Amino acid sequence: MGYQEMINDEMESVMIGHNRKITVLIGLFWLISSGVPVSQSAAETASKSALKNGKAQFTENCEVCHQADAIGEPGVAPSLTNPELLSAASDKFLMATIRDGREDTSMAPFAHLGRQNVKDIVAYLRTHEKVPNRAAEIDAQPKAQGDPRLGKLWYDQICSTCHGLSGNGYDAGGTGTAIGLPSFLNKASDGFIRETIAHGRSNTRMLPFKGPKALAALTDREIDDIIVYLRSLA
Repeated sequence: MGYQEMINDEMESVMIGHNRKITVLIGLFWLISSGVPVSQSAAETASKSALKNGKAQFTENCEVCHQADAIGEPGVAPSLTNPELLSAASDKFLMATIRDGREDTSMAPFAHLGRQNVKDIVAYLRTHEKVPNRAAEIDAQPKAQGDPRLGKLWYDQICSTCHGLSGNGYDAGGTGTAIGLPSFLNKASDGFIRETIAHGRSNTRMLPFKGPKALAALTDREIDDIIVYLRSLA
């Protein structure tokens, strides 16, 4: 290869790299200008000391119910490291739940820990993430539109076995959480509830209820009926 050919090849390589950088910058500009959230998880932005503190705070305050690995225990406390939960839940949702607890359940409020300790606990839980967080997309889903009378029918036949006839969960002797109480419904978006019903929570007793392989192949409308019914309980 001659000297001029080497120069030409080098110039071409530089131009290719330059063009790739421009393409990335254009892509980022499009994401920002289009309103699509570009964010990092709490675990990615937290310092090592914050994650260490989060684990220590979890061990001291949460482990007794949610277990050492945060996998939970049916009828006692839900899994906090479930991939579907961590994907669907925003940091705001998790922090508010820890701070305020769930009134009329065994989940006590932990506001006394202070915002930073609660934030560190969430960052520690995020270290268990296996799939990207979709909370912004899920929470932006439209509100459910349905018939609460049909929703009650579906709920009584399908959901009440685990969550109780009144949606009060463990207090009814079931293995599901209290999804009919204001302390949950006031924090959960319709998208969050919709995704949970449709896709379930792997490695838990919350099975998916949408699709050919689901326990009950509910339609989108039937799922919305259930959500509207749950909202009526609050």
